[in-house]
Amino acid sequence: MKINHAALFTSDLEKMRKFYETYFSGVSNQKYENMKTGLQTYFLSFDDGARLEIMARPEPQETQPESLHTGWAHLAFSVGNKEKVNELTEQLAIDGYRIISAPRITGDGYYESCVADPEGNQIEITE
Repeated sequence: MKINHAALFTSDLEKMRKFYETYFSGVSNQKYENMKTGLQTYFLSFDDGARLEIMARPEPQETQPESLHTGWAHLAFSVGNKEKVNELTEQLAIDGYRIISAPRITGDGYYESCVADPEGNQIEITE
């Protein structure tokens, strides 16, 4: 068994698509738009087959039921080695994204950094 995809509600669909394409090599499908509900989505596919669905609705997220809230605890991307963790973290900092924690070895033995995506969701970058 494997996870098919994770899904994230967002306020700015295009900005989030570009972020995950630019920094994490996501490949987007064409935008899906449900004319009845106003829902818009993209599926981003990654090298290992993992997929992320990003979704937006026309009404403010604060008014949505609990099942439609924005965000998660974190999403982790493995980039292959410590050098790549350092390089990507540095590039994100240069490009103005908030670094939550610099590259380091965590208490549970991971080499990782944590950054915030354009809407503040925590992204872990691991080896």
